[in-house]
Amino acid sequence: MCAATAGQRGKRVLVVDHAAQLGAKILISGGGRCNFTNVGAVAERYLSANPHFAKSALGRYQPADFIALVEKHGIAYHEKTLGQLFCDGSARAIVEMLLGEAAAGGVETALGAPVREVSHADGRFRVEVGARSVSAPALVIATGGPSIPKLGATDFAYGLARRFGLSVVEPRPALVPLTLAGDQLLFRELAGVAADVVARAGKAAFREAALFTHRGLSGPAILQVSSYWRNGESIAIDFLPDAAPGWMVAAKRARPRLSLKGLLATMLPERLADTLAERLDLWGELNSMSDRLLGMAEARLADWSFRPSGSEGFAKAEVTVGGIATAGLSSKTMEASRVPGLYAIGEAVDVTGWLGGYNFQWAWASGWAAGEAIAAR
Repeated sequence: MCAATAGQRGKRVLVVDHAAQLGAKILISGGGRCNFTNVGAVAERYLSANPHFAKSALGRYQPADFIALVEKHGIAYHEKTLGQLFCDGSARAIVEMLLGEAAAGGVETALGAPVREVSHADGRFRVEVGARSVSAPALVIATGGPSIPKLGATDFAYGLARRFGLSVVEPRPALVPLTLAGDQLLFRELAGVAADVVARAGKAAFREAALFTHRGLSGPAILQVSSYWRNGESIAIDFLPDAAPGWMVAAKRARPRLSLKGLLATMLPERLADTLAERLDLWGELNSMSDRLLGMAEARLADWSFRPSGSEGFAKAEVTVGGIATAGLSSKTMEASRVPGLYAIGEAVDVTGWLGGYNFQWAWASGWAAGEAIAAR
């Protein structure tokens, strides 16, 4: 995105990637259909040490701008849920669109070879890539974070940033499944069971599906809160977010001979209902339980605490929280304040979006902002 923007405005641009092909993460995203943006992509839905940093780029290059580009290339798309836009066909269409835009700007590529050295002197950056040595007055760090290493992702951006005196906010896996251990191992036996819940971590709450796995917890609601969760902390799940206060006591009045397990099974998947009833340790018919006891059970179901033993790490994380600190970058241009001509964009930067197309929109917006700034140099 950055290369196409600068190239179409008259700059000579070289894209360097140690992978043999461009856009590997795009190709696997959205189940192969690429959730390429979200119509609700506003700065408040991004995590960063500076929550205001993303406002400028996101405000100047909005989802509507990328949608217009998609429509210009005749790519059919649809809205799935919660503002998420997907290709009707393959994610490859988005990669080909971006490659086409870059080609229109005369952008060159150097693929399949590692960067051996990067240096800076006399206002120019020199990059040794494979057997080639190139130099330019501007260098853009757009190498992402270490999430999904099997696709070639590394922490290259952080080492390079530090070499130029930029700080790095400690990176950690985000949008990642969480693992369970100890006395919560029982829930791993529910592998494959999903339910619509509200999941919470700290002040962040998301209503979407939670999925039990053979290792712990996943699904959109869990992936969302994983970005806010810190190792050693708990998360909370409301298993019945639509239930009105006092619903258990009301159920006892209406169906006194029903068991708690039977009651929960009318509202949740049966295997989950069985496990929750077992953990609540309430047996017999509802009319054998006091209103106070049912009220306590109701409160726990609305705020069920899990203390994850960890996450599935960068191998399964969709993105990375943390990265190159925004304090050393211009929010308008993405340029390093102390190193003129050095830019950082996308996942490499300490800006992380929610699940659902937000991180792609940050990539497009930050890439566009840097490309515009480079073109104006």
